[in-house]
Formats: sequence, C-alpha cells, structure tokens
Amino acid sequence: MSGMAGTVEALLFLSPEPVSAGALMEAVPCGESELEKALAELEKGLADGSRGLVLRRIAGGYTLASAPEAEAAARRLFAKPKTPPLTAAQAETLAIVAYLQPVSRPEITRIRGVSADSATGTLLERGLVEESGRSQFGAVTYRTSDLFLRLFGMDSLDELPDVTQWDPSPEEQAELRERLLAAGSARLGEAAPGAQPEIGHEPGGEAAAESPAEPPPAA
Repeated sequence: MSGMAGTVEALLFLSPEPVSAGALMEAVPCGESELEKALAELEKGLADGSRGLVLRRIAGGYTLASAPEAEAAARRLFAKPKTPPLTAAQAETLAIVAYLQPVSRPEITRIRGVSADSATGTLLERGLVEESGRSQFGAVTYRTSDLFLRLFGMDSLDELPDVTQWDPSPEEQAELRERLLAAGSARLGEAAPGAQPEIGHEPGGEAAAESPAEPPPAA
C-alpha cells in the first residue's frame, strides 16, 4: 500500500465521523485525482477479505467500518445496548420523518392518530432528527440528521427503501383505508372554499394544533 493510501487509512481510523473528500485533500494535502487513486487503493486492499475492515461512503464522506463477516462476533461483544432500542411509536415517527421530511409534529400526529410529542422529543434527544425550520403555519418542522444516515449505513436519503415494495396484509390495507378516509374528511372540513390541499401540509391543520384560539394566517 502506498504512503498516501496509508495516511488516508489513518485519518479515517482516527475520525469518529465520516470525512469528506475536501477535508481529506486539505489534510494530506493532495489533489482530487490523487485522493481518488489512494481511496481506490485502500478500498481494494481492504476488500480482499484478509482484514476486518471495509471502506464505506456514508453521509457524504468516507469511513472505515467492520467487515460483514465480523458482524456476528461484534453483536456478541456488544450484546448489551448502551441505550434502549426505539419503541414502536418512536420507530414509526422516525419513518414518517424520513419519508415526508420536512414534517411538523401536528402532521405526524395526524398521520399516526396519536400525539407525536414524546416520540419526537426522544428522537431529538438521541440526535436522529433535527429541526429544519418552520412550516407556513409557524410549526417547527423536522428532518433526519447525519447520525440517522450513519446508523442506517446510507450515503443519502435516496437509499431509503422504496415504499412501493411494501406488501400490506388485508388487515393493514383496511386500517390504512380507514385512516386515509378519516384524514381526507378532516382535510375537506378544514380547507377553505376553493383551496387545494397540499401533500404533507394540510391547510389550517398546524395552526389549529399549535394555537387553537387563533385562526390560521391568510394564504
């Protein structure tokens, strides 16, 4: 392995976060073509199966990760989780944020049918979601964080599974149909005459949830 590839390996080993190409070029220092060559050499050297690490591109940067062959041993070593696993409510809320972001708590509550305050608060504390501004009605909106990408081993949200591949059971289809019909009726009741509801932003819904005593601002 060349000296530059070894240096890049050391930098990735030392960094707890994925390192961008720009940061690597500045630290080495080197040009883009030289860095690509060093990364390709490092990736090839780790991919032969003789070592327990692989080069991964995650969250817009590069990092060293354990090889798939070491997963079983790693699970045994770290069998006791440092933090409790996500509850079903928290996982459902995280999925809603991942696929519909940016999305507000009132929107999440309407989709789930129950309050999203506790689940969203936990996801914020764990760093899986973060605030991303405010909706047109003034409600705080949320998006997934870089930590979410790292924990799920994704380079970008484009790698999220395609929801169209999900095959719900007849019972799940019936439940979804009831939810959609209920949500549709609520939206028709809330929308102003002639208004066109927007996907992901229900007219009047957030204003009513955030400040029920005040009418929503004029469009």
